[in-house]
Amino acid sequence: MLILVSNDDGVYSPGIRALAKALKQIGEVWIVAPDRERSAASHSLTIHRPLRIQKISPQVYAVDGTPTDSVNLGINVLLKKKPDLVVSGINKGANMADDVHYSGTVSAAVEACLMGVPAIAISQIFGKRFLFNPAARFAVKLAKKVLKEGLPRGMVLNVNVPNVHEKEINGFEWVKLGKRNYGEALIEKLDPRGRPYYWVGGDQSGFVNIPGSDCNAIHENKITITPLQIDMTDHAAIKEFKNWKI
Repeated sequence: MLILVSNDDGVYSPGIRALAKALKQIGEVWIVAPDRERSAASHSLTIHRPLRIQKISPQVYAVDGTPTDSVNLGINVLLKKKPDLVVSGINKGANMADDVHYSGTVSAAVEACLMGVPAIAISQIFGKRFLFNPAARFAVKLAKKVLKEGLPRGMVLNVNVPNVHEKEINGFEWVKLGKRNYGEALIEKLDPRGRPYYWVGGDQSGFVNIPGSDCNAIHENKITITPLQIDMTDHAAIKEFKNWKI
């Protein structure tokens, strides 16, 4: 089995190294990831400048672009054939609820899916320190199942793992996306010359209680798996809108 690993934390992140090491149990693993942190890059492609690839070590490459660029170059340029699976992560921090729209980790998996390759995105909840081994071991179990069973066309699996010791994890659950609450999304401050500048992104301040959601399950120390559809079309709405007279 040929497995491509990427992320948005960068090629030197301990999360991607832990993931790649674990996945070597089941196949040949290549790492192709951004040369630096690209968190919240979403599904962006670099089209206004050339991209460069740097070989870090055998089967480990850094790309001076986004997670989407990395998967694209990994599949089309670096790998000797199309991989059997792409796994993105292990991200340092959750990718739940609305996060999936901004996440470079999830978008790396989405890019693989668009190219016809089964894909998993896996993230670790923030904590005092990151315990990547439980997430890496679960990634191996899930990867084996995906390689055996396959995934429906146009679907990626988004996984979030509690940041606790393995014995404290209460199994896993298939869940829908929840809704997280954040503090001020934009923080305005002044520079030494009195000019305003802005920090984007507020701190998480809780979540909406939605039974069966990723936020609820993580709160119960469960690993969450959410199947995400790439086709964002609301097919039911099309039938309704056909009655509109414009």
